[in-house]
Order: sequence, then C-alpha cells, then structure tokens
Amino acid sequence: EARRLHDDAVIAHDRAQRRAEQLAELIPELRAGIDGLTPLASRAAEARGLADLAAGLGANTLRMTLSSFVLAARLEEVAAAASERLLKMTSGRYSLVHTDARRGGGRSGLGLLACDAWTGVDRDTATLSGGETFLASLALALGLADVVTAEAGGTPIEALFVDEGFGSLDSETLEEVMTVLDGLREGGRMVGIVSHVAELRQRIPAQVRVHKGQAGSRLELLAPVG
Repeated sequence: EARRLHDDAVIAHDRAQRRAEQLAELIPELRAGIDGLTPLASRAAEARGLADLAAGLGANTLRMTLSSFVLAARLEEVAAAASERLLKMTSGRYSLVHTDARRGGGRSGLGLLACDAWTGVDRDTATLSGGETFLASLALALGLADVVTAEAGGTPIEALFVDEGFGSLDSETLEEVMTVLDGLREGGRMVGIVSHVAELRQRIPAQVRVHKGQAGSRLELLAPVG
C-alpha cells in the first residue's frame, strides 16, 4: 500500500511539474498581451471620456450634451435676432439672452433670460406675465425665421401664422405688435392671425371670419377695398 501511494505521488509530482513548465512557457506571451492592452486601455479611457463629455457626464460640469451645445450656438443667434423684434414690441424694455445656467439638477445649454431694461434685472422667462410670454414667443418665432432666412441664402420664409395670444395684450402693446407684423407684411411676407380680439378687425384688411350656426360653421371672406 505504501509503495502504491508513493508511486501515485511521484506521478502527480511529475504531472504538476510538466504543467508548471507549460505555464512558465506562457508567461512571455501573457506579458506581451498585457503590454499590447496598455495603449488600447488608454485609448478606451480617452474614448470613454469623450463619450461622457458628449453625453453631458463626467468632467462636463455644465452637463451639456453635444447636441445641446450645437443648439445653444443656434439659440444665441435666434435670441439676438428675436431681441431686435422684442425691443420694438415692448418699447425698449425687454430683450432675450441665451444662458448656459441650469435649473436644479437639470441639464444646461438651452436657457433664456429676459433682460429687463427698466429694472436692470435679468429675469427667468418663467417669471414673465402671460402677455409678456406671448411677446417673447412671437419674437423668438420671428427671430428664428430671420436666422433661417439668412442661412438659406436669403430665401425668405414667406408665410407666418400666429395663433391666439393677442387677448392677453393691452391696447398699447397690441398696437406695437401689430406695427411689427404690418412691417413684415409690407416687406413681402404673408402674416396670418387667428384671434377673437375685436380690435384686430379694424387693423386687418383681408379676413376669413368663422360664423357658428346650428347647421355648422360658415366662412365669410372679406377682401381689402381698393
């Protein structure tokens, strides 16, 4: 029995020694593989960093995505063009400026502030009144049209439709807004207004009036005289 155990131990020892020699032969190959992975790991870390940066993560303290960064550059142009319109509609009080600041834990990049020339305070657009919000929205729409026209080789956006919002304006502001819209019309654009404000009937020469009835709605076309 002792002899058998001895023989088994010798066999196991020889087998282990051969296995150790085989593993030792693999060490140079393993080291070469590790050395080859080092630059790949560095490139992977660099790619991961760029991906995080583009996604608004990692070292991107503003948490601004790449798409937001591109849009923010456009928004700056639109805000500048919109401010020219808004200043006219608010008697020089409001202009718009792009901000990278973020709200709470949200991402940044596409924010706007309303610069109040009367108080000298830059306000969050969320603090604007209903009428002021309408004016800012209208100015942004016009500013966007101006920017698109400029980038399209001067090809104008020939039609603009404004749906409601005029009822929130006082008579003085309404007059200023209509002056801006009249300027667009005189410049060759077609401006369509959807509204229930009675004052606009005297300002708009060509109208499509909708009359409700028991049999359904009826359209009345009014063409300008002359």
